[in-house]
Amino acid sequence: MNKKLYPLYLCALSLCAATARSQTAPAAPAAPAAAAPAAAAPAAPAAAPTSPVSTPSMEGPLAVNLKPESFDVPDFGKIYVSGAVTAIALADTPSATGEKGVYGDLSNAQVFVQKVDGAFQFFLDAGTYSFPTVGVTYLSSGNTNSATFGALPVGFVKYVNGNFSIEAGKLPTLIGAEYGFTYENMNISRGLLWNQEPLISRGVQANYTAGPVAFNVSWNDGFYSDRFNWLTGAATWTINSSNTLEIVGGGNLGTTDYGTSATPEILNNDKDIYNLIYSYTSGAWTAQAYFQYADSGNATAIGVKSTSTTGGGVLVNYAVPNTSWNLSARVEDIGSSGSATDGSANLLYGSGSKAWSLTVTPTYQSGVFFTRGEFSIVGASSTTRGDAFGKTGSSTSQARFAIETGILF
Repeated sequence: MNKKLYPLYLCALSLCAATARSQTAPAAPAAPAAAAPAAAAPAAPAAAPTSPVSTPSMEGPLAVNLKPESFDVPDFGKIYVSGAVTAIALADTPSATGEKGVYGDLSNAQVFVQKVDGAFQFFLDAGTYSFPTVGVTYLSSGNTNSATFGALPVGFVKYVNGNFSIEAGKLPTLIGAEYGFTYENMNISRGLLWNQEPLISRGVQANYTAGPVAFNVSWNDGFYSDRFNWLTGAATWTINSSNTLEIVGGGNLGTTDYGTSATPEILNNDKDIYNLIYSYTSGAWTAQAYFQYADSGNATAIGVKSTSTTGGGVLVNYAVPNTSWNLSARVEDIGSSGSATDGSANLLYGSGSKAWSLTVTPTYQSGVFFTRGEFSIVGASSTTRGDAFGKTGSSTSQARFAIETGILF
């Protein structure tokens, strides 16, 4: 399956310190005086401001609007309305046959409507979007919308009872370290590992928290196939305020013998896909390191040889102190099994190919407004002519220059 079709298959930590005031003691009176009162304790540091909503999830450095619009519905509760409107421009070099020299597009125009308290909650995400991905030709938001998840890409209802909750609808996947939409992530373009993962699935998900450990399990349709034969799960251990470890796994328990523009047939029949994700946050630094393995063992039922990918990535963000700037970077390496002569599936740039990527993204945000630029490069080896980069698909590297700007209201 040609890698160039994969876009179809597919969001600040601030510290405040209070200064204690010194006081000069009054002169002692001639007569004995009562003991002076104890000096007031220094003021506690002000808590970092937080938003009342936590959906959509934001990996940073972009931050959601801290004061989204809201209104009260009698006998129901408070409804929050927020959203994202972003524009993107990008250029690939070398470009593919039929690809424009420079792209300009409305990469997101989405409205989020949600209820976040009480036993009954919900989240609706309506609008248009695109999924820019390194090493893959950009597909416009209009075409992405119609070819993948429609005008309501995410929408679910949720029942909450203490530490337990259950939700049903169109759900973000549990797989992977990067989220779906550009504004949720450290970088504008998603990575090579992200491009092997499900993005949005229809299904049911149960969640339970026990102290520092959170569990999630989902029965869903994998790569949006509308056949409910995928089971995924995650266990997250919050070690302390700086360190988190997550184990994720899933796969197709049956066979899906068809594909659509939103459902890559080979990937949707993955027998196993696993992640091990470590996250670190301290002061100005945020970092994630993750390992991923995916095996399309079930693809033998659709006449394709079992093929696997193995890869890893590191994502880092540095919030420049006393400024509105952040600097993010991502580095990845991934390889696929087999060769071009043994019937293995094409999961990258030809059967048995390998690839690496480097992405650097400086970001500026002031209130609801943000702008960020990006440079990324992908290198590939053991490629198949026609499946790599450039007009003939034979180039083994590609660079991308991108800029995104918009508001998170």
